[in-house]
Amino acid sequence: MNEAARIKQASYHLYTFTASKLISTFGSSVYAFGISLYVLALTGSAASFAINLICSILPRSLLAPFAGYTADKYSKKTIVVLSQVVSMLSVAGLLIYSLLNGLSLTAIYTTTALLSISSMFTGVTFSSSIANLIDPDRIQRAMGFNQSAISIAAIGGPVVGGMLFGFVSMNVFLMIQAGAYAIAVLLESTMNFKLYTVRAERAVGEATKTMLTEMKEGFSYLKSNRVITVIVTVAIGINFFFSSMMIGLPFIAVQQLNVKATHFGMIEAMIAVGMLAASIYFSISKEVRFPLLFAKRGILGMSVLLAGMAIPLIVGMSYGVMVVYFLLLMLTFGMTNVFVNTPIGVMMQKDVDEEYRGRVFGILESMAMAMMPLGYLLFGLLYDVVPAEYVVGASSFCLIVLTGYLMRPSVLKEAHPELQKNLSNQPEPL
Repeated sequence: MNEAARIKQASYHLYTFTASKLISTFGSSVYAFGISLYVLALTGSAASFAINLICSILPRSLLAPFAGYTADKYSKKTIVVLSQVVSMLSVAGLLIYSLLNGLSLTAIYTTTALLSISSMFTGVTFSSSIANLIDPDRIQRAMGFNQSAISIAAIGGPVVGGMLFGFVSMNVFLMIQAGAYAIAVLLESTMNFKLYTVRAERAVGEATKTMLTEMKEGFSYLKSNRVITVIVTVAIGINFFFSSMMIGLPFIAVQQLNVKATHFGMIEAMIAVGMLAASIYFSISKEVRFPLLFAKRGILGMSVLLAGMAIPLIVGMSYGVMVVYFLLLMLTFGMTNVFVNTPIGVMMQKDVDEEYRGRVFGILESMAMAMMPLGYLLFGLLYDVVPAEYVVGASSFCLIVLTGYLMRPSVLKEAHPELQKNLSNQPEPL
C-alpha cells in the first residue's frame, strides 16, 4: 500500500475510531447510570450500590495485565470486535433474563462484571493500537478525539440514562444498549489494525513461550525503561491522591457547605466540560514538544487545584460566590486533567515498543485502577476524623513532593535530551 492510500485509510480510522469510542463509551455511561438508579430504586440500599461498583472496578484491576498480554500476542482487531460482541451479548442476556424471570441483583452484578471485563479488553487493546491505526503526525489528534468522546459520554451519559430510566421500561433501556454495542462492532470490523505496524513476525522460540513468561517480560521491559516506569508510578500516585478529591468534593460541598443538589450536579459536570474543551484544543493544535515536562506542570497545577477545594472552608464566601468558585475550579481541573493525559498518551504510543505496548498499557490500567478502591477507603475514613482542609492540603502536598521527585531534572533530560541545556543548572532533589 502506498503512503497516500495509508494516509487516506488512517483518516478513515481517525473518525471511525472516534465514532466507535463515542458510541461504546456513551453506552457504558448510560448503562452505568441507569442501572445504578435501578439498583437504588429496587433495594434502597447503599451497600447494594457499592457491590455493583465493586463488580465494575475489581475485574478491571485483576485482569488488565492479562488483557495487555492478549493484545500483544493475538490479533488486536479480533480482540476488539469479540470484546464488543461480549458486551452486546451480556446486555442482551440480561434483557432475555429480565423478560423470562424479571431482573435480579445477581443478574445485574453478573452483567456489570462481564461488561467491566469486556470493556477493559476493548480499552486496553484500543489504547495499544492507536499508533497502528493512525499515522504518527496525527496521534495527538486521535488522543484528543478519544478524550472528547470520553468527555461527551461523561456529560451526556447521566442525562440520557436518567431520561431513559424515567420514560422507558428497563427492557427498552437494555435493548438500546445492545443496539449501541452492535453499531460499535460494525464500525470496528471495518478497521485495519495493522496499517502502521512495524512489528516483525514472531520467531519459533518466541511462539512457544508461556503466558506467564511473556507477562514477566512485560514487567521486565517496564522496569528497564526508566521514563515509562516513572509515568506508570506517577499515574498510580495521581489516582491514589485524587481519590481524596472524588470523596472530598461531595463531602465538602454538600455535607459541610450545604451546596444544593442541583448546583452540585453542575459542579461535577464542569469537570467533563473542561475535559471536552481541552480535548478539542489538542485535536487541532500542534503536538506538544516536551510531553513529560508539559505533564509535570499539569500535575503540579492539578495539585494546587486539589488544595483549592479547601479555600471555601477557610475563607468566608457567599453562597453564589462559592458555587461560582467551585464551577471554575472543576472546569480548570478538567482541562488540566487532559493537559496531563494527552501528551503522556502520545508519548507512550510513540516510545513504547509495539511488541510490549499492550502489556504496558495493561499494567498501567491494573495498577492505577487498584489504587482507587484503596484511596476511597482511606480518604473516606480520614474525612470522618480529620478536618477536610487538612486532608486535601496534605494530599496536595504529597502529590507535589511525589511529582517533584519522580519527574526530577535527570528523568526529564532522559526523556527529552534536547532539554539538557535548559535543565543542566537545576539541582537534583535530595
